[in-house]
Amino acid sequence: MRAFFRASSVLALAACLAATTGVANTPDKPATAFQMAVAESAPSGSEIADFYRANGFTPIWVGETPEHATRRASLIQALATAHMHGLPDAYNVEALLTKMQEARSVRDLGAVEMALSRAFIAYANDLYSGALRPADIDEGLVRKVQRRSTVDHLQGVVSENAAYFDQLAPQTAQYRALMKQKVSLKALIDQGGWGATVPQDKLELGDTGPNVIKLRNRLVAMGYLKPTASPRFDDAMLAAVKDFQTAHGLASDGVAGQGTITELNRSASDRLRAVYVALERERWLPRERGERHILVNQADFSAKIVDDGLVTFETRAVIGKNVHDRRSPEFSDEMEHMVINPSWYVPRSIITKEYLPQLQSNPNAVNHIHITDRSGRQIDRGAVDFTQFTARNFPFAMRQPPSKSNALGLVKFMFPNQYNIYLHDTPQKSLFARESRAFSHGCIRLAQPFEFAFALLAKQEEDPRAFFQRVLATGKETTVPLKQHVPVHLIYRTAYIGPKGEVQYRRDVYSRDQKIWDALQKAGVVLPDVQG
Repeated sequence: MRAFFRASSVLALAACLAATTGVANTPDKPATAFQMAVAESAPSGSEIADFYRANGFTPIWVGETPEHATRRASLIQALATAHMHGLPDAYNVEALLTKMQEARSVRDLGAVEMALSRAFIAYANDLYSGALRPADIDEGLVRKVQRRSTVDHLQGVVSENAAYFDQLAPQTAQYRALMKQKVSLKALIDQGGWGATVPQDKLELGDTGPNVIKLRNRLVAMGYLKPTASPRFDDAMLAAVKDFQTAHGLASDGVAGQGTITELNRSASDRLRAVYVALERERWLPRERGERHILVNQADFSAKIVDDGLVTFETRAVIGKNVHDRRSPEFSDEMEHMVINPSWYVPRSIITKEYLPQLQSNPNAVNHIHITDRSGRQIDRGAVDFTQFTARNFPFAMRQPPSKSNALGLVKFMFPNQYNIYLHDTPQKSLFARESRAFSHGCIRLAQPFEFAFALLAKQEEDPRAFFQRVLATGKETTVPLKQHVPVHLIYRTAYIGPKGEVQYRRDVYSRDQKIWDALQKAGVVLPDVQG
């Protein structure tokens, strides 16, 4: 990288600059060349223009003090290494360096100042909030990303100098661990990856042959099996296959079938892309997750309660079916209450798309669900000709009263939101035994809803289990407020680091990560570590 401001003439310009900036434009004190260059380069009415005007046009980058020099060096270093965070290679570092070295006047320094500030703002926004806007990528990415203003970023680097750059990336254990995994994958790829793939064949305990040897070599290269010369699918290989399956969200049966071998054969480059996407996703999440919060990883089909960074409860989950209007969205909110013995108020989309056609064929269809008028009164099905209605003019609502067979089960957990998404029990318990669990209309079903409720109520009830069971026994629909609201984060991670530091990968069930990767590439993100 070329040196910055090597020419003594430029340093002299900086000294001259120090004597001429910081002065407002008044009749007896006209604007300096530096101020004019800054004002011309900053769009009128923009945040960056407002900052410099309020700051008396004092330079952040091009002064001669040690602080200015440190900021310049930190910025150039950050821009040159932005790819380490999986950010776009789009900050034009070489052009900036050329502009710096070709500065010949105080006016030139004003243009350099603004060029550096614009590059800094672009970098700071990308690292702090992500290089992409989620809503531009997929309709299910409804997350509202926290962003700092241009003024906040500029004030931050002025007050904290080089230390501000270290604060831009998420300060989470997950982000740091993903960065380490990225480095590990780079080293692995440089060494040739995990070697030969395994033929698509079913392999299990007791098998022998060349395919078993290829499976053995792949598991050794991946670190799931200690180096061995055994040509048999033995107990050690069985344990290794199970460990691999667990780390990839597969049924841990020890049989290397089609699904397991497909995941085994994914390249290190594929996994590196997943890590890059995970880093971007981590930048989208709120900086303050909550000392206690609920984390639903849709790609992992799981729901967790996290207290002070530790998972204190975890259960399997069912997410929305992978069709256009059923995929579970991604967003954050706050859980406010639970409803024990809930009624199910059938969403309008389900009424008109699924139930109305059935009622038109048979008025007594889905008779476990009440049909109600606008006042909530149950109507007589026999008195209605359902064939006269369409999805647009159907005037009734539908409600399933509390019962064990209720579609929501016996408890639901509410964080009121415009998407009508919540967590709930379900009578369809068999679905939780499936490896892939995308079956719902969008809400999140829990395998252990009662235990989930006990864990939430433990913060406010001396005997949460007894309290819950007492309310449940009434059979009446009862709302139980949470005295302290709990943040809920519905996320989607195909690459993440487990609580013991173990790397976990999951399938891209909604193909959202592929869309994100495509968008990252379009924005200028490259994988410089991958050769060939």
